[in-house]
Amino acid sequence: MTDLTPFDRELIVRRLRPDDYDRLRAMQLKCFAHMKPWTREQFASHLEHFPEGQIGLEYGGVLVGSSSSLRLDFGMYDGLHTWAEITDKGLIRNHDPKGTTLYGMEVMVDPEYRGMKLARRLYEARKELVRNLNLMNIVIGGRIPGYDQHAAEMSAREYVDRVVHKTLVDPVLTTQLANGFVLKRLIQNYLPSDDESRGWATFLEWSNLDYQPDPNRRLVAARRVRICAVQYQMRRVADFEEFAKQCEYFVDVASDYKCDFILFPELFTMQLLSFIKAERPGLAVRRLAEYTPTYLELFSGLALRYDINIIGGSIFAVENEHLYNISYLFHRNGGIDKQYKLHITPNERHWWGVEPGNTLEVFETDKGKVSIQICYDIEFPELGRLAAEQGAEIIFVPFTTDERYGYLRVRYCAQARCIENHVYVALAGNVGNLPDVDNMDVHYAQSGLMTPCDIPFSRDAIAAECTPNIETVIVEDVDLELLSRHRQTGNVLNWKDRRTDLYEVRLRPSGEVAIVQNLAEPPASADPETSPDRPVTG
Repeated sequence: MTDLTPFDRELIVRRLRPDDYDRLRAMQLKCFAHMKPWTREQFASHLEHFPEGQIGLEYGGVLVGSSSSLRLDFGMYDGLHTWAEITDKGLIRNHDPKGTTLYGMEVMVDPEYRGMKLARRLYEARKELVRNLNLMNIVIGGRIPGYDQHAAEMSAREYVDRVVHKTLVDPVLTTQLANGFVLKRLIQNYLPSDDESRGWATFLEWSNLDYQPDPNRRLVAARRVRICAVQYQMRRVADFEEFAKQCEYFVDVASDYKCDFILFPELFTMQLLSFIKAERPGLAVRRLAEYTPTYLELFSGLALRYDINIIGGSIFAVENEHLYNISYLFHRNGGIDKQYKLHITPNERHWWGVEPGNTLEVFETDKGKVSIQICYDIEFPELGRLAAEQGAEIIFVPFTTDERYGYLRVRYCAQARCIENHVYVALAGNVGNLPDVDNMDVHYAQSGLMTPCDIPFSRDAIAAECTPNIETVIVEDVDLELLSRHRQTGNVLNWKDRRTDLYEVRLRPSGEVAIVQNLAEPPASADPETSPDRPVTG
């Protein structure tokens, strides 16, 4: 009888074990020569948090392939995530036993054993795991290691298209497509250390057709945006560099919290007057406007460096000899937009000679459409309605008020705009004192984030708010998909129930807007020292 023992090399699919680490590490070094292998800590964490998701292929008693994964509630993550974010830097402490998505971290086959369709067996083992656990899908951030050889002649998009259409072969993507995965999009900077893929990855999905949803669980789409509002303390500064240092501190804080937007208050730039030679108010603010280019350079650089969209409060700017109060939006990609203040308070005209702008803007950002309405502007409901008609979902309101009455006008009108238009409104105001600056000597603020007033939103329609009159920030997430649903399913449907058969709100062409010429200085009969008007800007 022939002894079959020398030929008996059984292929076994099994869970990985702690004693597999050395062999696993050696295999990673062979498969991914330019990338760091799992550490013992990472591997132990995989086995601790999700042992059934760590799959090994054993052939002839030797580990020849492996697959690592975790479970997630994928709705909690941005579609443009990075490897470090989605895997907790390879430790998978974010593994969710109730998650409905299996996220694939890694599949590898020892190069000496390729050609035996072992990768297919690993993918089939993953799919079987998904069916057994009744998960909805498998999601992968896939490498494209073949791209490095073609990067000089084509973009990552072109390379992937050619692989999909089989005019090029990629050692990873071709295998994944052959195993039933569908390409959804490309992710840039997914794994920056992956030089072969130039940091790019494919976003791929395999759907479990046998998935049975939990009848007691409803999956709801979400578009989360994280907002930081700065309640900024006015204080003397020695020079522009000291002002810039304070601003960068708050941008750094917001960036650390991974905020999408940071909002500064209206005219917080008036701090700069504490080192500009004291003059009559109208002339002083025109001196301040000379710093506008430096201010633009500062915040444009901060937006790029800290990867955050900045609503830079507001600053005075002189254009064609006219003085305007302008809020600038500094996009995280380096672009800059601006919104003129459209309604000028009596004191802005009286003290500084500010003139109104004539155009209401709605800005397209990487997180949707937004509007900026500077302080007094939020007190005019027409602007909120027009912005919402143009698609704005968040209204940013930089404001400055000197006492509680002025603040409450801004706040109550902001809350009204939320109810009328199904939008979020973020408020940021100044606190503290500038004793030597006319019309900016005292401040009152309670910055916050307002929502529509209905059951799905926060109690009292306030997502977050600061303690009044102290320097601090708030950081809060809002869900733009919730706004869309609320417009259709809210207890009251203010937007849908407008009587457009009876009335309408229209924005006139700018050529029809009357421009009121204002003096840069108060008239001779109005003495700033004795004027009974209280210094209120909004």
